[in-house]
Amino acid sequence: MAISFKHACRLLALPLLGLLSGCNMVVMSPSGDIATQQRDLILVSTFLMLLIIIPVIALTLYFAFHYRRSNTAAVYDPEWHHSTRLEVVIWSAPLAIIIALGAVTWISTHKLDPYRPLDRIDAERPVPADVQPLTVEVVALDWKWLFFYPDLGIATVNELAAPVDTPINFKITASSVMNSFYIPALAGQIYAMPGMQTRLHAVINAPGEFDGFSANYSGDGFSHMRFKFHGLDRGGFDAWVARVKQQGTALNRDAYLKLEKPSEREPVRYYASIQNDLFDRIVNLCVIDGKMCMKDMMHVDMMGGGGEESAANRAKLEYDNRHADTGDGTNAATFPASENPARSESKPEGTGNNDSAGENGAQPAPAEGGQPMQHDMNSMPGGATGGHEGHSMPSTEPQAPQGEQQQQPDGDNNSVAPDQLNNSQN
Repeated sequence: MAISFKHACRLLALPLLGLLSGCNMVVMSPSGDIATQQRDLILVSTFLMLLIIIPVIALTLYFAFHYRRSNTAAVYDPEWHHSTRLEVVIWSAPLAIIIALGAVTWISTHKLDPYRPLDRIDAERPVPADVQPLTVEVVALDWKWLFFYPDLGIATVNELAAPVDTPINFKITASSVMNSFYIPALAGQIYAMPGMQTRLHAVINAPGEFDGFSANYSGDGFSHMRFKFHGLDRGGFDAWVARVKQQGTALNRDAYLKLEKPSEREPVRYYASIQNDLFDRIVNLCVIDGKMCMKDMMHVDMMGGGGEESAANRAKLEYDNRHADTGDGTNAATFPASENPARSESKPEGTGNNDSAGENGAQPAPAEGGQPMQHDMNSMPGGATGGHEGHSMPSTEPQAPQGEQQQQPDGDNNSVAPDQLNNSQN
Protein backbone atom coordinates (compact mmCIF):
# COMPACT_ATOMS: atom_id res chain seq x y z
CA MET A 1 0.00 0.00 0.00
CA ALA A 2 2.85 2.37 0.86
CA ILE A 3 4.56 1.62 -2.47
CA SER A 4 1.43 2.38 -4.48
CA PHE A 5 0.98 5.65 -2.59
CA LYS A 6 4.54 6.73 -3.55
CA HIS A 7 3.88 5.91 -7.20
CA ALA A 8 0.67 7.93 -7.06
CA CYS A 9 2.56 10.94 -5.67
CA ARG A 10 5.12 10.71 -8.47
CA LEU A 11 2.40 10.58 -11.10
CA LEU A 12 0.72 13.64 -9.59
CA ALA A 13 4.02 15.52 -9.69
CA LEU A 14 4.54 14.96 -13.42
CA PRO A 15 2.00 17.60 -14.53
CA LEU A 16 3.68 20.09 -12.21
CA LEU A 17 7.04 19.40 -13.85
CA GLY A 18 5.40 19.91 -17.22
CA LEU A 19 4.51 23.45 -16.23
CA LEU A 20 8.24 24.17 -15.93
CA SER A 21 8.98 23.05 -19.49
CA GLY A 22 8.44 26.58 -20.78
CA CYS A 23 11.01 28.09 -18.41
CA ASN A 24 14.18 29.35 -20.07
CA MET A 25 17.12 28.89 -17.71
CA VAL A 26 19.61 30.73 -19.93
CA VAL A 27 20.60 33.04 -17.06
CA MET A 28 21.66 30.03 -14.99
CA SER A 29 23.15 28.20 -17.99
CA PRO A 30 24.85 30.91 -20.08
CA SER A 31 27.30 30.55 -22.97
CA GLY A 32 29.53 33.57 -22.30
CA ASP A 33 32.24 33.91 -19.67
CA ILE A 34 30.92 37.20 -18.23
CA ALA A 35 27.41 35.77 -17.88
CA THR A 36 28.93 32.64 -16.31
CA GLN A 37 30.73 34.70 -13.66
CA GLN A 38 27.50 36.59 -12.97
CA ARG A 39 25.70 33.24 -12.60
CA ASP A 40 28.33 32.12 -10.11
CA LEU A 41 27.86 35.34 -8.17
CA ILE A 42 24.14 34.63 -7.88
CA LEU A 43 24.82 31.10 -6.63
CA VAL A 44 27.42 32.21 -4.07
CA SER A 45 25.17 34.97 -2.73
CA THR A 46 22.21 32.62 -2.49
CA PHE A 47 24.28 29.98 -0.66
CA LEU A 48 25.60 32.50 1.87
CA MET A 49 22.10 33.74 2.63
CA LEU A 50 20.73 30.21 2.93
CA LEU A 51 23.28 29.56 5.71
CA ILE A 52 21.05 31.75 7.89
CA ILE A 53 17.65 31.19 6.31
CA ILE A 54 17.63 27.38 6.54
CA PRO A 55 18.68 27.13 10.22
CA VAL A 56 16.20 29.85 11.19
CA ILE A 57 13.34 28.04 9.44
CA ALA A 58 14.39 24.68 10.93
CA LEU A 59 14.71 26.08 14.47
CA THR A 60 11.36 27.85 14.17
CA LEU A 61 9.65 24.59 13.32
CA TYR A 62 11.59 22.77 16.08
CA PHE A 63 10.70 25.30 18.78
CA ALA A 64 7.06 25.34 17.75
CA PHE A 65 6.91 21.55 18.02
CA HIS A 66 9.13 21.03 21.07
CA TYR A 67 7.58 23.73 23.22
CA ARG A 68 3.99 22.94 22.34
CA ARG A 69 1.51 23.00 25.18
CA SER A 70 1.00 19.23 25.24
CA ASN A 71 4.71 18.46 25.67
CA THR A 72 5.08 18.33 29.43
CA ALA A 73 8.71 17.15 29.15
CA ALA A 74 9.88 20.53 27.80
CA VAL A 75 11.63 22.71 30.36
CA TYR A 76 9.58 25.73 31.36
CA ASP A 77 11.76 28.57 32.65
CA PRO A 78 9.85 31.88 32.64
CA GLU A 79 12.71 33.64 34.48
CA TRP A 80 15.29 32.95 31.73
CA HIS A 81 16.42 36.16 30.04
CA HIS A 82 20.02 35.91 28.81
CA SER A 83 22.64 33.52 27.41
CA THR A 84 26.08 34.80 26.39
CA ARG A 85 26.75 31.73 24.30
CA LEU A 86 23.47 32.15 22.40
CA GLU A 87 24.11 35.89 21.88
CA VAL A 88 27.52 35.14 20.36
CA VAL A 89 25.99 32.65 17.91
CA ILE A 90 23.09 34.95 17.01
CA TRP A 91 25.34 37.93 16.22
CA SER A 92 28.54 36.33 14.92
CA ALA A 93 26.95 34.17 12.21
CA PRO A 94 25.11 37.03 10.41
CA LEU A 95 28.14 39.29 10.84
CA ALA A 96 30.41 36.72 9.18
CA ILE A 97 27.97 36.31 6.30
CA ILE A 98 27.71 40.08 5.81
CA ILE A 99 31.50 40.34 5.71
CA ALA A 100 31.68 37.51 3.17
CA LEU A 101 28.96 39.10 1.00
CA GLY A 102 30.72 42.46 1.21
CA ALA A 103 34.01 40.94 0.07
CA VAL A 104 32.35 39.10 -2.82
CA THR A 105 30.49 42.25 -3.85
CA TRP A 106 33.64 44.40 -3.74
CA ILE A 107 35.68 41.96 -5.82
CA SER A 108 32.97 41.21 -8.39
CA THR A 109 32.04 44.89 -8.78
CA HIS A 110 35.55 45.64 -10.05
CA LYS A 111 36.14 42.36 -11.82
CA LEU A 112 32.84 42.44 -13.73
CA ASP A 113 32.88 46.16 -14.48
CA PRO A 114 31.37 46.38 -18.01
CA TYR A 115 33.89 49.11 -18.90
CA ARG A 116 36.83 46.87 -17.95
CA PRO A 117 38.52 45.08 -20.88
CA LEU A 118 38.54 41.30 -20.65
CA ASP A 119 41.55 39.52 -19.19
CA ARG A 120 40.39 35.99 -19.94
CA ILE A 121 38.43 34.03 -22.54
CA ASP A 122 37.10 31.64 -19.91
CA ALA A 123 38.17 30.26 -16.54
CA GLU A 124 41.06 28.30 -18.09
CA ARG A 125 42.27 30.59 -20.91
CA PRO A 126 43.55 34.16 -20.67
CA VAL A 127 43.10 36.61 -23.53
CA PRO A 128 46.00 36.18 -25.99
CA ALA A 129 48.26 39.21 -26.23
CA ASP A 130 47.88 39.47 -30.02
CA VAL A 131 44.08 39.10 -30.15
CA GLN A 132 42.10 41.81 -31.95
CA PRO A 133 38.75 42.51 -30.21
CA LEU A 134 35.63 42.88 -32.33
CA THR A 135 34.14 46.37 -31.99
CA VAL A 136 30.35 46.66 -32.28
CA GLU A 137 28.53 49.97 -32.03
CA VAL A 138 24.94 49.55 -30.83
CA VAL A 139 22.11 52.03 -31.37
CA ALA A 140 18.70 51.50 -29.72
CA LEU A 141 16.06 52.90 -32.09
CA ASP A 142 12.27 53.02 -31.83
CA TRP A 143 11.72 49.99 -31.80
CA LYS A 144 14.62 48.12 -33.31
CA TRP A 145 18.35 47.62 -32.91
CA LEU A 146 21.04 48.96 -35.24
CA PHE A 147 24.53 47.42 -35.10
CA PHE A 148 27.64 48.99 -36.65
CA TYR A 149 30.81 47.03 -37.36
CA PRO A 150 33.22 49.94 -37.91
CA ASP A 151 36.27 47.73 -38.52
CA LEU A 152 34.39 45.76 -41.18
CA GLY A 153 32.46 48.67 -42.72
CA ILE A 154 29.03 46.98 -42.39
CA ALA A 155 25.87 47.38 -40.34
CA THR A 156 22.79 45.31 -39.56
CA VAL A 157 19.32 45.76 -38.11
CA ASN A 158 17.97 43.26 -35.56
CA GLU A 159 20.77 40.74 -36.16
CA LEU A 160 24.12 40.48 -34.40
CA ALA A 161 26.95 38.01 -34.92
CA ALA A 162 30.36 37.46 -33.37
CA PRO A 163 33.07 34.79 -33.60
CA VAL A 164 33.43 32.37 -30.69
CA ASP A 165 36.20 33.07 -28.15
CA THR A 166 36.83 36.59 -29.48
CA PRO A 167 36.48 39.56 -27.10
CA ILE A 168 33.69 41.93 -28.10
CA ASN A 169 33.86 45.63 -27.36
CA PHE A 170 30.34 47.11 -27.37
CA LYS A 171 29.72 50.87 -27.60
CA ILE A 172 26.06 51.53 -26.82
CA THR A 173 23.78 54.53 -27.30
CA ALA A 174 20.15 55.35 -28.15
CA SER A 175 18.37 57.67 -30.55
CA SER A 176 15.47 59.00 -28.48
CA VAL A 177 14.68 57.35 -25.12
CA MET A 178 16.51 55.10 -22.70
CA ASN A 179 16.60 51.38 -23.47
CA SER A 180 18.55 48.44 -22.09
CA PHE A 181 20.78 46.20 -24.21
CA TYR A 182 20.57 42.64 -22.93
CA ILE A 183 21.75 39.25 -24.21
CA PRO A 184 21.27 36.89 -21.23
CA ALA A 185 23.60 34.22 -22.62
CA LEU A 186 26.40 36.75 -23.14
CA ALA A 187 26.44 39.27 -20.27
CA GLY A 188 24.26 41.44 -18.06
CA GLN A 189 22.12 44.32 -19.30
CA ILE A 190 23.60 47.73 -20.05
CA TYR A 191 21.53 50.89 -20.49
CA ALA A 192 21.43 52.66 -23.85
CA MET A 193 20.82 56.39 -23.44
CA PRO A 194 20.55 59.22 -25.99
CA GLY A 195 23.43 61.66 -26.03
CA MET A 196 25.60 59.22 -24.09
CA GLN A 197 27.78 56.20 -24.81
CA THR A 198 27.98 53.24 -22.48
CA ARG A 199 30.37 50.30 -22.80
CA LEU A 200 30.31 46.53 -22.43
CA HIS A 201 33.08 43.97 -22.83
CA ALA A 202 32.02 40.36 -23.31
CA VAL A 203 32.85 37.10 -25.06
CA ILE A 204 30.77 34.19 -26.34
CA ASN A 205 32.28 30.76 -25.68
CA ALA A 206 29.88 28.45 -27.48
CA PRO A 207 28.34 28.56 -30.95
CA GLY A 208 24.61 28.96 -31.22
CA GLU A 209 21.72 31.35 -31.71
CA PHE A 210 20.78 33.43 -28.69
CA ASP A 211 18.03 35.93 -27.92
CA GLY A 212 18.69 39.61 -27.35
CA PHE A 213 16.16 42.25 -26.40
CA SER A 214 15.48 45.51 -24.62
CA ALA A 215 15.06 45.06 -20.87
CA ASN A 216 13.77 48.61 -20.28
CA TYR A 217 10.25 49.71 -21.26
CA SER A 218 10.43 52.30 -24.04
CA GLY A 219 6.97 52.67 -25.56
CA ASP A 220 4.50 50.97 -27.89
CA GLY A 221 6.85 48.61 -29.73
CA PHE A 222 8.90 47.61 -26.70
CA SER A 223 7.66 44.00 -26.56
CA HIS A 224 8.85 43.35 -30.14
CA MET A 225 12.22 45.06 -29.75
CA ARG A 226 14.16 41.82 -30.09
CA PHE A 227 17.05 40.49 -32.15
CA LYS A 228 19.10 37.33 -32.67
CA PHE A 229 22.72 37.01 -31.63
CA HIS A 230 24.72 34.37 -33.53
CA GLY A 231 27.83 32.85 -32.01
CA LEU A 232 29.85 31.52 -34.97
CA ASP A 233 33.20 29.93 -35.55
CA ARG A 234 35.72 31.97 -37.53
CA GLY A 235 34.72 30.47 -40.86
CA GLY A 236 31.02 30.95 -40.19
CA PHE A 237 31.55 34.56 -39.13
CA ASP A 238 33.55 35.35 -42.27
CA ALA A 239 30.76 33.84 -44.38
CA TRP A 240 28.19 35.95 -42.50
CA VAL A 241 30.20 39.14 -43.14
CA ALA A 242 30.46 38.25 -46.85
CA ARG A 243 26.69 37.73 -47.02
CA VAL A 244 26.04 41.12 -45.42
CA LYS A 245 28.34 42.83 -47.93
CA GLN A 246 26.75 40.99 -50.83
CA GLN A 247 23.12 41.58 -49.89
CA GLY A 248 23.39 44.91 -48.10
CA THR A 249 22.81 48.49 -49.21
CA ALA A 250 24.47 51.76 -48.21
CA LEU A 251 23.77 53.34 -44.81
CA ASN A 252 24.32 57.07 -44.98
CA ARG A 253 22.78 59.93 -43.08
CA ASP A 254 19.59 60.06 -45.18
CA ALA A 255 19.04 56.30 -44.91
CA TYR A 256 19.55 56.47 -41.15
CA LEU A 257 17.00 59.28 -40.71
CA LYS A 258 14.41 57.11 -42.47
CA LEU A 259 15.34 54.08 -40.38
CA GLU A 260 15.24 56.13 -37.17
CA LYS A 261 11.51 56.83 -37.46
CA PRO A 262 9.43 54.71 -35.04
CA SER A 263 8.42 51.32 -36.44
CA GLU A 264 7.56 47.91 -35.03
CA ARG A 265 8.50 44.36 -36.01
CA GLU A 266 11.26 45.59 -38.28
CA PRO A 267 12.79 42.77 -40.39
CA VAL A 268 16.51 42.01 -40.50
CA ARG A 269 18.38 44.43 -42.75
CA TYR A 270 21.95 44.46 -44.04
CA TYR A 271 24.11 47.45 -44.96
CA ALA A 272 27.23 46.81 -47.01
CA SER A 273 28.71 50.24 -46.31
CA ILE A 274 28.31 52.90 -43.63
CA GLN A 275 29.08 56.57 -43.40
CA ASN A 276 32.31 57.03 -41.46
CA ASP A 277 31.11 59.50 -38.81
CA LEU A 278 27.51 58.33 -38.56
CA PHE A 279 27.71 56.67 -35.13
CA ASP A 280 29.58 59.66 -33.71
CA ARG A 281 26.84 61.95 -35.03
CA ILE A 282 24.16 59.71 -33.47
CA VAL A 283 25.84 59.91 -30.08
CA ASN A 284 26.17 63.69 -30.37
CA LEU A 285 22.59 64.16 -31.67
CA CYS A 286 23.64 65.96 -34.84
CA VAL A 287 22.66 63.61 -37.66
CA ILE A 288 20.22 66.18 -39.05
CA ASP A 289 21.73 68.97 -41.08
CA GLY A 290 21.97 72.23 -39.18
CA LYS A 291 22.18 70.66 -35.71
CA MET A 292 25.18 71.39 -33.53
CA CYS A 293 26.93 68.35 -32.11
CA MET A 294 26.89 68.15 -28.34
CA LYS A 295 30.67 67.79 -28.21
CA ASP A 296 30.97 71.11 -30.05
CA MET A 297 28.57 72.78 -27.63
CA MET A 298 30.50 71.37 -24.68
CA HIS A 299 33.69 72.77 -26.18
CA VAL A 300 32.04 76.19 -26.46
CA ASP A 301 31.00 75.98 -22.80
CA MET A 302 34.48 74.86 -21.76
CA MET A 303 35.94 77.93 -23.47
CA GLY A 304 33.65 80.22 -21.49
CA GLY A 305 30.57 80.41 -23.74
CA GLY A 306 29.86 82.08 -27.03
CA GLY A 307 28.73 85.45 -25.73
CA GLU A 308 25.86 87.24 -27.47
CA GLU A 309 26.47 85.22 -30.62
CA SER A 310 25.45 82.03 -28.78
CA ALA A 311 21.77 83.00 -29.13
CA ALA A 312 21.99 81.84 -32.73
CA ASN A 313 22.85 78.32 -31.49
CA ARG A 314 19.48 77.77 -29.82
CA ALA A 315 17.78 76.32 -32.89
CA LYS A 316 20.80 74.13 -33.53
CA LEU A 317 20.43 72.51 -30.09
CA GLU A 318 16.76 71.50 -30.22
CA TYR A 319 16.94 67.72 -30.44
CA ASP A 320 13.75 66.38 -28.85
CA ASN A 321 11.31 67.68 -31.50
CA ARG A 322 13.10 66.45 -34.60
CA HIS A 323 10.04 64.49 -35.80
CA ALA A 324 7.43 67.08 -34.83
CA ASP A 325 7.01 68.39 -38.37
CA THR A 326 6.37 64.91 -39.79
CA GLY A 327 4.00 63.71 -37.08
CA ASP A 328 6.32 60.87 -36.10
CA GLY A 329 6.56 61.85 -32.46
CA THR A 330 8.98 60.04 -30.24
CA ASN A 331 8.09 58.57 -26.87
CA ALA A 332 7.08 61.47 -24.68
CA ALA A 333 4.52 62.62 -22.17
CA THR A 334 0.98 63.35 -23.31
CA PHE A 335 -1.28 66.32 -22.51
CA PRO A 336 -0.84 68.56 -20.60
CA ALA A 337 2.95 68.21 -20.31
CA SER A 338 3.58 68.13 -24.06
CA GLU A 339 0.16 69.18 -25.43
CA ASN A 340 -0.07 65.75 -27.13
CA PRO A 341 -3.59 64.30 -26.67
CA ALA A 342 -3.81 61.16 -24.58
CA ARG A 343 -4.78 57.94 -26.37
CA SER A 344 -7.35 57.04 -23.76
CA GLU A 345 -10.88 58.32 -24.26
CA SER A 346 -11.14 59.20 -20.57
CA LYS A 347 -9.75 62.57 -19.60
CA PRO A 348 -7.39 63.06 -16.67
CA GLU A 349 -8.99 64.32 -13.52
CA GLY A 350 -9.01 68.09 -13.34
CA THR A 351 -8.97 68.72 -17.10
CA GLY A 352 -12.66 68.38 -17.89
CA ASN A 353 -14.88 71.12 -19.26
CA ASN A 354 -16.92 71.33 -16.09
CA ASP A 355 -14.12 72.90 -14.08
CA SER A 356 -14.84 76.29 -12.67
CA ALA A 357 -14.20 79.38 -14.75
CA GLY A 358 -11.45 81.82 -14.12
CA GLU A 359 -11.86 85.44 -13.22
CA ASN A 360 -15.07 87.06 -14.52
CA GLY A 361 -16.31 83.66 -15.64
CA ALA A 362 -13.86 83.33 -18.52
CA GLN A 363 -11.95 80.15 -19.21
CA PRO A 364 -8.14 80.41 -19.39
CA ALA A 365 -6.82 80.68 -22.92
CA PRO A 366 -6.00 77.21 -24.30
CA ALA A 367 -2.58 76.30 -25.59
CA GLU A 368 -2.35 75.95 -29.33
CA GLY A 369 -3.81 72.61 -30.38
CA GLY A 370 -4.63 71.67 -26.78
CA GLN A 371 -7.34 72.02 -24.13
CA PRO A 372 -7.50 74.89 -21.66
CA MET A 373 -5.51 74.44 -18.51
CA GLN A 374 -7.69 74.45 -15.42
CA HIS A 375 -5.04 74.63 -12.71
CA ASP A 376 -5.13 78.40 -12.19
CA MET A 377 -2.70 79.39 -9.48
CA ASN A 378 -4.53 82.70 -9.03
CA SER A 379 -7.63 80.84 -7.87
CA MET A 380 -5.90 79.40 -4.83
CA PRO A 381 -6.17 81.07 -1.43
CA GLY A 382 -3.34 83.51 -0.97
CA GLY A 383 -2.89 83.90 -4.76
CA ALA A 384 -2.83 87.12 -6.70
CA THR A 385 -6.61 87.31 -7.04
CA GLY A 386 -7.65 84.96 -4.20
CA GLY A 387 -11.14 83.92 -3.20
CA HIS A 388 -12.14 82.26 -6.50
CA GLU A 389 -13.46 78.74 -6.75
CA GLY A 390 -11.49 76.01 -8.42
CA HIS A 391 -8.67 73.67 -7.42
CA SER A 392 -8.02 75.21 -4.04
CA MET A 393 -6.13 73.97 -1.06
CA PRO A 394 -7.12 74.67 2.54
CA SER A 395 -5.18 77.57 3.95
CA THR A 396 -3.15 77.03 7.07
CA GLU A 397 -2.85 80.76 7.81
CA PRO A 398 -5.17 82.26 10.48
CA GLN A 399 -8.00 84.19 8.86
CA ALA A 400 -8.63 87.80 9.88
CA PRO A 401 -12.11 88.52 11.26
CA GLN A 402 -14.60 89.89 8.79
CA GLY A 403 -14.59 93.65 8.55
CA GLU A 404 -10.91 93.96 9.47
CA GLN A 405 -8.42 94.78 6.79
CA GLN A 406 -5.44 92.42 6.65
CA GLN A 407 -2.05 94.04 6.94
CA GLN A 408 0.08 93.89 3.81
CA PRO A 409 3.83 93.35 4.03
CA ASP A 410 6.06 96.39 3.98
CA GLY A 411 6.63 97.83 0.56
CA ASP A 412 4.23 97.80 -2.36
CA ASN A 413 0.63 97.28 -1.30
CA ASN A 414 0.16 94.82 -4.17
CA SER A 415 2.98 92.57 -3.02
CA VAL A 416 1.98 88.98 -2.24
CA ALA A 417 5.23 87.84 -0.66
CA PRO A 418 7.81 89.28 1.74
CA ASP A 419 10.73 91.13 0.25
CA GLN A 420 13.19 88.38 1.13
CA LEU A 421 11.21 85.84 -0.93
CA ASN A 422 11.25 88.19 -3.90
CA ASN A 423 15.02 88.57 -3.64
CA SER A 424 14.52 92.32 -3.33
CA GLN A 425 16.60 92.96 -0.26
CA ASN A 426 18.77 96.05 -0.45
